[in-house]
Amino acid sequence: MLSRCGSGEAPTTAQVRIARALRIASSTRREGNVRALRVALFITCFNDTLFPRTGQAVVEVLERLGHEVVFPAEQTCCGQMHLNSGHVDEADRLARRFAAIFGDYDVVVSPSSSCVGTVREHYGMTNVFELSELLVQHLGVDDVGASFPHRVTYHSTCHSLRVTRVGDSPLRLLRNVRGLDLVELPRAAECCGFGGTFSIKNADTSSAMLDDKIDSIETTGAEFCTALDASCLLQIGGGLSRRRSPVRPLHLAEILASA
Repeated sequence: MLSRCGSGEAPTTAQVRIARALRIASSTRREGNVRALRVALFITCFNDTLFPRTGQAVVEVLERLGHEVVFPAEQTCCGQMHLNSGHVDEADRLARRFAAIFGDYDVVVSPSSSCVGTVREHYGMTNVFELSELLVQHLGVDDVGASFPHRVTYHSTCHSLRVTRVGDSPLRLLRNVRGLDLVELPRAAECCGFGGTFSIKNADTSSAMLDDKIDSIETTGAEFCTALDASCLLQIGGGLSRRRSPVRPLHLAEILASA
């Protein structure tokens, strides 16, 4: 894996540059101005191939806030699946490619806490952020001007809780969406059973975990279940579909893009 700046070490030049860009953008917004960032979009494999609307929604939200979003077309998989399956050499090659493509951007955003967690924790890429944490924790924005008049429940994905540690950033954004009725999800911190290749290698256990999650979602009476990871929403959507449930999975970015 790439070398990384660990705890207790002096920040690198890149880390100082990133922190300065985010600090300026946040402070100018508090003063009533907008200091535009140039943000690179890391789309991820799931969103690129299965949920392209999610990536479009990220762009719409950031552009609404006055930022420029660029899409490095040469980007590929970040290597999370390879790491999860023990293919370290293949993941290392993808890590170096990722760093070469995204390393020079001050800020990289992605609609996936799991992929962000991979490149940040394993590759030391400190300039990569999940959308909600970028908005709330670094730019000081918890109201993006969205409107979504529906009853919604929020599923906390495992990576968002334990790796990227986004905290209440998604909930703060949802609470400020016009017309949205946010209802708490029972046992929200429990895994949906996806876990990448876990759901394939341990299908029976994954299905049992999913059943528990669907039970919790259906008790809320929500019209939509939202989360930060398309992979988890794919898992949840499959469970809802098999039960012929009226609840629909929808990525947080798509809710925030609604106006």
